Amino acid sequence: MLICRCQVLLIEARERLEFDLAVLFQGDQALAARVEWVALAPHRDEERVIDAREWALLGSIGESLWVEREPFDARHGAECVDALLDAGLLLAFEAPPERRLWRHWRERDQRLRDSHWRPLNAAAHYASRWSSQNVKQDGRLAAFKDLRELVAAYGAMPPVELEYPEAPQVALPAPLRTTLDECLARRTTCRNFVLDPPLPLADFASMMHRCFAAQAEEERVPGARVLKKTSPSGGSLHPLSAFVLIRAVEGLAPGLYHYHAQQHRLAVIDTDPATDWQARARLFVADQHWFADAAFSVILVARFRRNFWKYRNHPKALRAITLDAGHLSQTLYLSATELGYGAFITAAINEIDIEQALGLDPLVASPIAILGCGRRGAHLQTVELDPAAQVWNERQRRWPAA
Repeated sequence: MLICRCQVLLIEARERLEFDLAVLFQGDQALAARVEWVALAPHRDEERVIDAREWALLGSIGESLWVEREPFDARHGAECVDALLDAGLLLAFEAPPERRLWRHWRERDQRLRDSHWRPLNAAAHYASRWSSQNVKQDGRLAAFKDLRELVAAYGAMPPVELEYPEAPQVALPAPLRTTLDECLARRTTCRNFVLDPPLPLADFASMMHRCFAAQAEEERVPGARVLKKTSPSGGSLHPLSAFVLIRAVEGLAPGLYHYHAQQHRLAVIDTDPATDWQARARLFVADQHWFADAAFSVILVARFRRNFWKYRNHPKALRAITLDAGHLSQTLYLSATELGYGAFITAAINEIDIEQALGLDPLVASPIAILGCGRRGAHLQTVELDPAAQVWNERQRRWPAA
């Protein structure tokens, strides 16, 4: 049998502190550090702790060339080889019929290879995806009620700007003021949405066209079609697709849709009236209820192969995709602000739950962020950061605690 190692494999040394009561009674340090070696392989979608023998085996076989299994059985033990084949860290060129799991791992690994991921990026992408997470239960933030408690625990915020007091200073002329400046001044993140009345369909369509539609397209050479959109994109590839969760838009049933950028239309994915779409919206944004009542939310789904087609195994490829998400969110913010609506963006999302709802394979396509828009509520129920007091008055914007 021919075997090789999976293509992307990172080994993390992870410390675990253990309390030893017996050592404490002897007067020594009671905490002991235990190091585990954790294998991170994106095609597996979960971690696996490996022992020294397994690590030695993995370190003696490459991911490119298929080699005979027998010498590794003799050196490391057949049961060790089988365990790593079962885990998908080793791959079999041709698996026996009864070893369906081995075939599964080879197919997943091949799909990862075909996507041209940078190994570090692939591991980071998989390790940072959430499922059924609730931001209010995040132990790193949930313990703090407001900024005062955060400052008390962590100290003052780092300075808002880099300073060069010894460098010569050049005064700049007063900026020109246009209607764009007025729109930018009113641009804030909204956390107080209302669903009634629904958004007019025409306003929704205008914002979608402004932000996500192809304004022009051209096939420069056969097999290479490029798009012009209102936001920049790395390599002009525009790898982010817009999936829309509708809550309250005139003429559209609540549910999930896909926006076609070239034809400016929606494909209906799921509008089952039995689905609790508010609960689905809250799940997608990790229970950030202040975003769940937006009239519509746009799930930005990265089609990695669109980007990696050009930037194969490139260290900047994933970063370019996340930059694209930022550009699109600002375009939606400005479009919504001009029409008198509120907007938001969040990266605190349950990617795995969204992938399952949309039928996505995260090796090929996965959510990057969710942005949305809706009518602002008349009352400030959830605190918003509005230091210029463009949306809320002085009393409101300081509630409940600055």
